[in-house]
Amino acid sequence: MSDGESAMTAGWPLPEGVTARRIDGVNGLSMHVLEAGADGQRPLVLLLHGFPELSYSWRRVLPALAAAGWHAVAPDQRGYGLTTGWRGGYDDDLAPFRLPALVDDAVALVEALGHRSVAALVGHDFGAVVGAWAALLRPDVFRSVVLMSAPFAGPPTQAAAAGSAAAGSATAGSATAGSAAGAPSIHEALAALPRPRKHYQWYYATRDADADMRYAAQGLHAFLRAYYHMKSADWPGNDPEPLADWTAAALQRLPTYYVMDRDLGMAATVAPEMPAPAAVATNRWLTEAELAVYAQAFERTGFQGALNWYRCKVGEPFVAELSRYEGRTIDVPSMFIAGARDWGIHQSPGALERMQRTACTRMEAVHLIDGAGHWVQQEQSDAVNRLLVEFLSRHGDAARRQP
Repeated sequence: MSDGESAMTAGWPLPEGVTARRIDGVNGLSMHVLEAGADGQRPLVLLLHGFPELSYSWRRVLPALAAAGWHAVAPDQRGYGLTTGWRGGYDDDLAPFRLPALVDDAVALVEALGHRSVAALVGHDFGAVVGAWAALLRPDVFRSVVLMSAPFAGPPTQAAAAGSAAAGSATAGSATAGSAAGAPSIHEALAALPRPRKHYQWYYATRDADADMRYAAQGLHAFLRAYYHMKSADWPGNDPEPLADWTAAALQRLPTYYVMDRDLGMAATVAPEMPAPAAVATNRWLTEAELAVYAQAFERTGFQGALNWYRCKVGEPFVAELSRYEGRTIDVPSMFIAGARDWGIHQSPGALERMQRTACTRMEAVHLIDGAGHWVQQEQSDAVNRLLVEFLSRHGDAARRQP
């Protein structure tokens, strides 16, 4: 790493044994990673973060995996953090942010680390979406997978892909169909509710979303504090339950960080839920010093590179590309972990059930952890680490480092 970059990470609160470095030549990227347990011989575990997160989200997981005998690596993915080599403006080419391209990034990182396969790929939030597609497309590389907080229901159907633009179906990673032909789109139906609403993923695909969050009226640090708080177990509004279907009547039950008020951006949505100073001072899963790592990163890069993932997730051409894999399943050993107070496991109705029933043929268990919301590996890291180590003890030997 350069002296300048070393200075950027020098103040990060990192557990003992976790180090940072840069790996060049990763599918056109110079990829920044955090890692632990790098002795040149250990099997690899790859950890993929979600939105709006970083490699830093795995800071409490990396040392536990290293202590159990693994080489644990968490990258800043394309569009995030200290990883460079990507162009992420709103008008730039979206092709590098397609899910198959993000899988290629993960494969290239494995190869750059000197491995042919990994013991496990672990993904959280949007990282779980990438992880699921990586296991589906490249089971030769990703020999087992742990998904966190975002259930994978299988590739979109061609019927759902055909209707995605008009109907607003829950597509990438979900088999939920859109509205019937001639019926109002989900967006029209949400906007027509007595309390007009809009879906956050399509909001994230708009040109205005980056500036709304990056230049939030309350400041970027305060915006992120409120956003992380509102999706955590600390927020009393998180009492999730399954939704009946993909209709406006059902979706309006989701918190406003998922189904937003129509006329508000995300910064204004979360601002009223800013925790009190006393709650911030006693927060142990995300201290102010730790939050500053995220705030400084997004202040430097903005959110647009990360938001381009959402533009590909809901964009009709990209959904159509994924529908070519309709019927394909994840056939490597898998496990799902989420917080018991995470609405994210229900935001795509039926996805949790389809993941267990059809999408993952070797799904071993679903663990919903008490005392955790959406940021499960940060909120309840000890419980997550125990589950990961147990899973790896059963499946990790399948991907020993190749000479």
